[in-house]
Amino acid sequence: ILGKQITRWGDWQVKVRGVRPGGWAFERANTAYPDVDDTALALVVLSEARRHLEDTAAVDAALERAEEWILGLQCKNGGWAAFDRDNNSVIVTKIPFCDFGEVLDPPSVDVTAHVVEALATLGRDMHDPVVAKALRYIRSEQEPEGSWFGRWGVNHIYGTGAVLPALAAIGEDMRAPYVRRAADWLVAHQNADGGWGESCASYMDDSQRGRGPSTASQTGWALMALVAVASPDYDGAIRRGLDYLLSCQKAGTWDEPQYTGTGFPGYGVGERTNLKEIGATLGQGCELARGFMLNYNMYRHYFPLIAMARARRYLGLAVQPCRRN
Repeated sequence: ILGKQITRWGDWQVKVRGVRPGGWAFERANTAYPDVDDTALALVVLSEARRHLEDTAAVDAALERAEEWILGLQCKNGGWAAFDRDNNSVIVTKIPFCDFGEVLDPPSVDVTAHVVEALATLGRDMHDPVVAKALRYIRSEQEPEGSWFGRWGVNHIYGTGAVLPALAAIGEDMRAPYVRRAADWLVAHQNADGGWGESCASYMDDSQRGRGPSTASQTGWALMALVAVASPDYDGAIRRGLDYLLSCQKAGTWDEPQYTGTGFPGYGVGERTNLKEIGATLGQGCELARGFMLNYNMYRHYFPLIAMARARRYLGLAVQPCRRN
């Protein structure tokens, strides 16, 4: 991880001056475009690893640079985007060749929540000015029914699954009405088999939010959110979700043919839109003809693992020792 930290200048420097590079890239080799989301996870991992090291000098230096870089990319509204800061000039979308996909990189709740969770591992809480500004943005983006939109994962299960762990990490009161409304929304959308699922159609049809065949990754996101609330009111839903993951595990992992990640939902602006107002002008329906969705193949591996580990800790389940044959 330390060897993959990007310390070279990239295109983000056009808008962000006076900040040292220190992020990580989503792609295997892309030093020009480190992204905030992967950098946030690297912060979480390194912060945890640091507690188990005798010599922390190298990790401390990496964390310092990463924190400096990620703080430099906070947008004016308090959120974070994937690659840039305040890259939201809609006029760019009017260029003719931009009729497919997105050319903008506006802030999104899912990325912002991951950053907030990462900053909590560095000792920041909801009273920190940077975190407080991000929290105001997150709260302003909550949907009336309680969920949050997901930009880089499908869709409201992903957004909600990112926000609730972040709120718990910074010390928010997880009994707050807006928190419980989000958790209740998740429970209301749990499938009969115990899992959760949401199709890509939810990006064009609000009635499809939180609805679809159960998948391992989306079940993992929902479990991470409910575990973060840490209320016995949701223990039954958590256990049913765990039972689903255990029952459909195959050869150590899970099959997931569904597309649970996004490249470009096809809005042209890269952010949540009011479909009632402009849906008819987008030139696409639930088939997402202008969109570009992705099957992030590792989602089905690591999100269930993270969810099960957190659930095991929360429920106090015993860890069975490994036996070698």
